Amino acid sequence: MFEARLVQSSILNKATNAIKDLLNEATWVCTESGVQLQAMDTSHVSLVSLNLLAEGFDKYKCDRDLVMGINISVMSKLLKCANDDDDVITIKAKDNADTITFIFESRSQQKKSKYVMKLMNLDKEYLNIPDIDHNCTIRMPSNEFSLICRDLSQFGDSIDITCIKDSVKFSTAGDIGTANIKFTKMSSEDNKERTVKVEAQKPIKMTFSCRYLNLFTNATAFSPRVSLFMSPNVPMVVEYSIEDVGNIRYFLAPKIEEENNS
Repeated sequence: MFEARLVQSSILNKATNAIKDLLNEATWVCTESGVQLQAMDTSHVSLVSLNLLAEGFDKYKCDRDLVMGINISVMSKLLKCANDDDDVITIKAKDNADTITFIFESRSQQKKSKYVMKLMNLDKEYLNIPDIDHNCTIRMPSNEFSLICRDLSQFGDSIDITCIKDSVKFSTAGDIGTANIKFTKMSSEDNKERTVKVEAQKPIKMTFSCRYLNLFTNATAFSPRVSLFMSPNVPMVVEYSIEDVGNIRYFLAPKIEEENNS
């Protein structure tokens, strides 16, 4: 038996919004430690990893590991039936069940809604993601990162991210011109939430798809800050924390020079 309760139903709503443009369907793995999702996007270019810790729920019970195939689009529509500002959400599923139940309750307990969604038969795809000591770490306001991805995508299809010591530059070039945005070390501690922090062991420059970076910024609502982790020849990691519940990470392989020159 699986049962999980969240006082803030908006957390699950934000989670589905953050992945629905990348994934049509995905396997949710429920264990005693929490709920995990790992899946390649429909084009097999990026990887999404969602982790919701058991202790982040107001109530969490999972007697045995449960694997559920979820239609992300249907789940997203279903969660929109909740009142994010008021409703408490409870999720239930029996062992070996072919359905999952969502119960929305207003805090005044005047209204209670119940929705039962059919599960899908999906192959369990859980990839082994190795731990890497990344050469460069960028921590910045998530709204700022979202604006950079949006603005630079007006000029080109790719974004170059260049890190040197404690500075980072985002740049692009296209038929209509070029654009670049640079951040250098900030000494002021007056507004730490607005600070861009860069730690680069050695200079690094990598190129990524604007389209995917823009899709990743759908998770901006989760956290005021985002972390980017880069190392040569391995996928970049874009990570957002989810309040006190867990995190969502996106992995995106860099574009190679042959692609850039073609």
